[in-house]
Amino acid sequence: MTPAIKPEHELSTGARPTGVTPSDEQAAAIAVQQMFDTIAPTYDRANHILSAGLDRWMWSRAARAFRPILQRPEAIALDLCCGTGDMTLALQKHRPVTPTSAPILAVDFSHQMLSRGAEKFAPYNIIPIEADALHLPLASGSIDLVTSAFGFRNLANYEEGLAELHRILRPGGQIGILECNQPEGLIGALYNLYFKGVLPRIGGLISGDFSAYSYLPASVERFPRPRRMLQLIADAGFINATWTSYTLGTAGLYRATKP
Repeated sequence: MTPAIKPEHELSTGARPTGVTPSDEQAAAIAVQQMFDTIAPTYDRANHILSAGLDRWMWSRAARAFRPILQRPEAIALDLCCGTGDMTLALQKHRPVTPTSAPILAVDFSHQMLSRGAEKFAPYNIIPIEADALHLPLASGSIDLVTSAFGFRNLANYEEGLAELHRILRPGGQIGILECNQPEGLIGALYNLYFKGVLPRIGGLISGDFSAYSYLPASVERFPRPRRMLQLIADAGFINATWTSYTLGTAGLYRATKP
């Protein structure tokens, strides 16, 4: 009996921009890094327009979910793939302002994106760190909370990314991965109409880089669906993994705890 062939999103282990060999993780990482460096100057404007402002609402909602951790002055939070820092600032709103409060760490491997985030971070207790999410320059068991908003799917290897998050978290630490999702049914059909037909054109006009905004819907299509992503999270050693649907299932928040 011939085994059923799994959909591509079930086989995907990480982001693969067009033209990159499926097995070449290093080339995928370089391509993604260069793409974000290129679109950094127009990234915020494009995000707000293309999401009709819903991006701000989702960052805020996700940050509120971790308020009990963020309000502990000693807790160390890390915003992974922070981009220009809007999710980082959403987390900062819940941090106590005391002389002993630990800083939020904001990590991204795109120099151009992070430099724009650093300008926003200047008034706050936030430390920008330029680093690869798969090889973080942080001690094992040193972080209480790791979040990532719409950046995790750009990693070249999702399993290695989750393993690295598990490594740096303290026992009892949590992850919060806010990501796009490919919904089913009528919502999925309407979503595809906009996401694959309209969004790349508008994003290309705003940024001047049409290929980057063609990559966006392709990366969402490749990313594991909630059932598969929850399994990957559990396989990485996390417990109590959940997914909360946002905006009719077009995005959602994955949460889990390191035992």
